[in-house]
Amino acid sequence: MDPVVSIRPLLAITVAGLAALAVLLLNNRERLRDLVSPLAAVAMFAIVVSMAPTVLAGGTVELRLFEILPGIDFAFRVDALGMVFATVSSLLWIVAAIYSIGYMRHLNEHAQTRFFACFASSLAAAAGGAFAANLFTLVIFYEVLSLVTYPLVYHHEDEEGWRGGRKYLVYLMGASKSALLAALALTYHIAGSLDFVAGGLLARSDVSAALLTVVYFCYLFGFAKAAVMPMHAWLPAAMVAPTPVSALLHAVAVVKMGVFCVLRVVFHVFGTGLVGGLGLGIATAYLASFTILMASVYALTRDDLKARLAYSTVSQLSYIVLGAVLLSPVAMVGGIIHIAAHAFSKITLFFCAGSIYCASGKRNISDMAGIGRRLPWTMGAFFVASLSMIGVPPTAGFVSKWYLAKGALAAGETAFLVVLLVSSILNAAYFLPVSYAAFFQAEKQESRTTLREIPLVTIPLVATAILSVLMGIFPGYFLTLADGVIR
Repeated sequence: MDPVVSIRPLLAITVAGLAALAVLLLNNRERLRDLVSPLAAVAMFAIVVSMAPTVLAGGTVELRLFEILPGIDFAFRVDALGMVFATVSSLLWIVAAIYSIGYMRHLNEHAQTRFFACFASSLAAAAGGAFAANLFTLVIFYEVLSLVTYPLVYHHEDEEGWRGGRKYLVYLMGASKSALLAALALTYHIAGSLDFVAGGLLARSDVSAALLTVVYFCYLFGFAKAAVMPMHAWLPAAMVAPTPVSALLHAVAVVKMGVFCVLRVVFHVFGTGLVGGLGLGIATAYLASFTILMASVYALTRDDLKARLAYSTVSQLSYIVLGAVLLSPVAMVGGIIHIAAHAFSKITLFFCAGSIYCASGKRNISDMAGIGRRLPWTMGAFFVASLSMIGVPPTAGFVSKWYLAKGALAAGETAFLVVLLVSSILNAAYFLPVSYAAFFQAEKQESRTTLREIPLVTIPLVATAILSVLMGIFPGYFLTLADGVIR
C-alpha cells in the first residue's frame, strides 16, 4: 500500500501546542482556561483515530516538511507502532485533563496556568515522538518532552521539588547529551541516514560487531526515560510533583516515550535479526529481568503510596523491553500491547493516590486502614487496576502478560518465564495489601474525619479502571497494531 500523504500528523501536534498557548492567553479567565485542555484532548484524539483505518489496513500516513542535512529530514510517519503510543496518550489526555481540573481546584494549587500549559505541551511532544519518521525528529521531540515536563516536576517550588527536578534533568538531559548524541552521530556515520527502516536501518551495515554493540547500548541507556537500571533513579525522585503529573510521567507520555524509543531502536534501527545475531537480545533481556525483579523488591519496602507506584513503573516498563528483545513474534506482541495495558492501569492507580490525598491528606499506606469504606469508588478502582498490574483475567494486564509468557516459551527461554511469574507474585505482594487494608482493616479512631469523593477526580479514575477491563475483554485493536509492527 502506498503511503498516504496528509497533514493530520502535524495537526495532532499543533492542536496540543495551540492548547498550551491558549491556556497562557486565558490566564485571568480560569473557567475558559480550564476548558481548553479537555476540548483540545478530544480534538487530538479524533485526529489520531482518523488515521487508524489506514494504519490498521497496513498503510502509513506521511508528511515530510524540510531537509536538515543530506539523509536527514524533519518528517512524520504514522505507522502501527506510532499509532499504539499516539492512541494511548491522546485518549488518556482526555481523562487526565478532567482529573487535573478537579485535583488542582480542590487543593487550590498555585501556578495552575503554567501547569496546564506545560501539560498540553508535553502531549504535543509525545505526539511528535509517536509520529516521528526518523531518529532526528524523534530525538527533537524527546528532548522537548524533557524540558516542558521539568516545570511540572518542580511545581511545588520547595526544596524537595527543586531536588527532584535537578535529578530529573541530570538523568534525562545528561544521558541524551552524552550516550544518545554519540549513538546518533555513529548511526549517521554508518548508514548515511537516520530514517526508520522495516527490518532495521543498520541491518546490512558492514561495520564491526563491537561498534554496533556500543551504538546499541548508547541508545538503550541514552533513552533514560525507559528507566532500565541503572538509569531509573530520576523516576522515583520525580514523585515530588502533583499527582496528575505523576500520572503523566508514568502512564501518558514520559516513560512511554522512553520505552517507545527503545522499541524503535530494536525494530527499525537495528532490526530483530541484527539484535539477535549480535547477542544483544539475550543481554538486554537479562538486564530487563534484573530491573523487573529489583524494582519490585524496592516497591515492597515503600510505605509512601506514590513511591510504591513509582518503583512498580520501573519494573513494568522493563516488561515492554523484555518482550521486544526476546525476539519471538508472540513476545514482541506482548511487549507492544503492554504499553497500553500498563498505561490504562497505572494511570488509574495514580489517580486513586491523588483522590486519597485530596480527600484525606494521606500519603502512606500504613495510614489507609479502613479508607475503602469512605472512598469506595476510589479504592474499588484501585483494586481493579491492581488486578491488571498483577495479570488477573479479564484485565488488560492479563492479555499482555499472557503473550509475554507464551513468547518466552516460544523463544526457548524458560528463565524469563520464571521472571514473569515471580514478578507477578511480587506485584500481588505490594498491591493487594493496600486494598486489604482499605477495605478490611479497622480505621484508626483519630482518622475518622468526614471524607468525600470529588466527582471531577473520581469519574476519570473509574473510567480508566473500566478501560483496563475493556482492553482485557476486547484487545483486538492493539493486537492488530502489534501484528502490524512485527509483520
